[in-house]
Amino acid sequence: MRRVASIVYLTALLHFFPVTVQAQQPIPPIDRVVRAGLMTYYPDGKFHPERGLTRAEMAAVLVKTFQLDRRKPAQEASIILVPDVGSSHWAYNDIQVVLKTGVMNSYRDGLFFPDRKITRAEAFAIFAQAYGVFQLPEETIASILRKYRDSAEIPDWAQKPMATALSEGFVNVETNKNLINPLEPMTREDMVYTLSKYLERQQRPADIPNPIPNPIR
Repeated sequence: MRRVASIVYLTALLHFFPVTVQAQQPIPPIDRVVRAGLMTYYPDGKFHPERGLTRAEMAAVLVKTFQLDRRKPAQEASIILVPDVGSSHWAYNDIQVVLKTGVMNSYRDGLFFPDRKITRAEAFAIFAQAYGVFQLPEETIASILRKYRDSAEIPDWAQKPMATALSEGFVNVETNKNLINPLEPMTREDMVYTLSKYLERQQRPADIPNPIPNPIR
């Protein structure tokens, strides 16, 4: 009798206080990255995923994602003179940070070329630099890269960090063709993919190595 009474009581409660169960909808990658404050929409309210990423934009993304401004070199190093990035440039502070931390480097004559579109090889390698490049043996790096038909197009300086990016799942490869497209422009959509995978990794932490400066440009 007590069991029957309990069932009747619970049924009555559910009648007056219905429980609504809604399936949790996955957040689209773009919205997720924007909500995390790592990228923003344009003034027209659109994201424009097809647009290429510039070096200045890359610097801004890296500083936000990895909080590079909190690293010791960023706080203690002297101002670096960058002829083509004056103090009034919108990304001046971020560019100073990536240069001081060694995550990105300037080119000849100290020029940064902030408006230059960055390639996928450069972008993924630089992202891995900020994340922490795995000190893998050469044979392991070669084994990772040879899986992709166009890996020979990856510049020598980018091969080790690219191996890290690939092994961590940060690169949106053409799996049906085994292509990295390293020399294609890095689009905002490509960057969203990388950042969304990084955010997923933060929810299931793994051992992340300390970043080791490499001559990344």
